[in-house]
Amino acid sequence: MAAACSRTLCKVARSFLETPAAARTGTVSFLLGNAGAHGFRRGLSTGGPGLRSRLVSSVRAGGGRVLGCAFLLGGGLGLYQTLKLSVQQHLAEEDKKVKASAALPLVASLQVSGGGLKMTLYQYKTCPFCSKVRAFLDFYGLPYDIVEVNPVMRKEIKWSAYRKVPILMVDGELQLNDSSVIISSLRTLMINNLSDVIRCYPEMKSVNDRGKEVTEYSNKYWLMLSEAQTAAVYPAKGMQKEEMKWRQWADDWLVHLISPNVYRTTGEALASFDYIVREGKFGTVEGFFAKYVGAAAMFVISKRLKNRHNLQDDVRQDLYKAVNDWVAAIGKNRKFMGGDQPNLADLAVFGVLRVMEGLQAFDDMMENTKVKPWYMRMESATLNHEGRS
Repeated sequence: MAAACSRTLCKVARSFLETPAAARTGTVSFLLGNAGAHGFRRGLSTGGPGLRSRLVSSVRAGGGRVLGCAFLLGGGLGLYQTLKLSVQQHLAEEDKKVKASAALPLVASLQVSGGGLKMTLYQYKTCPFCSKVRAFLDFYGLPYDIVEVNPVMRKEIKWSAYRKVPILMVDGELQLNDSSVIISSLRTLMINNLSDVIRCYPEMKSVNDRGKEVTEYSNKYWLMLSEAQTAAVYPAKGMQKEEMKWRQWADDWLVHLISPNVYRTTGEALASFDYIVREGKFGTVEGFFAKYVGAAAMFVISKRLKNRHNLQDDVRQDLYKAVNDWVAAIGKNRKFMGGDQPNLADLAVFGVLRVMEGLQAFDDMMENTKVKPWYMRMESATLNHEGRS
């Protein structure tokens, strides 16, 4: 439509420029007369009673060529905008194709334990979702670089339309968003030669109950495997369903117990932000304000989170119960939920709990629950890259 309008303006411009001045007079008067009928006269009257008559006279004296140039300029600008939009749409389509095809070289690289593969994780160190991804990469011995993102300015990810962390960039071409999608897609590619795996986790946008737009991903707890591959990865009945259930539990429940516990009191809130500022990427002044203003704010917010998630007055009890439920699900006859080796649920729960290390909530959890033996085994498994063998 824009292109058609531009072409029409150009035709009108040519007619003005090619028509003799005498013949243009009537046309110009007609156009100005019609414009006045639609309010143009009212607009001109603000410049004084003689402004319109002077304008008509100047146009009749040869100003039609100026008006023709104006039409020509308008048509040219319209065409420019149309071409610009077309180019942008073309580039966007090409970018989608590049991202879709970028998964192909990823397959071969992952099959040799990350050989020659460059992965960069954009993260906040103290974010439980980022910690989940690090636990996965460390366990499987996949090499990666870390870019610590400033949580205030986030200039390190200004190039990304997706504004949350973690983001995993693969060979500088393929962008993976959402911790569970990152883990599921990489684990799938380690097993299955599925070049377009990213298409299996489509992005969905919606508005939550607070009116905020949120991005979710379909199938993010699924590994995209054949029937034979699924049987090899999950040899016992119910293992796959169990893994998916507890991975989702870690995202939907366990992670929401972290903030109310680490910001439970003003003292714990200050200690938590002291840790966050030390480990994060803050300037001196920014870090000072983050520590004291952030601690006060999160102390208040943690109380709201407690109410939102219907937690007990003593939020530690909810943490203890959740952790003990996890240990009970593993049972006494398994080292990990995955058996002799951690599965993706083990890595997810470990990643979430690990962000509390060094804080009072972590010490209380280790002392008042049965999680310590499992946690120590997980720590050893990730540090020694036991999934690489």
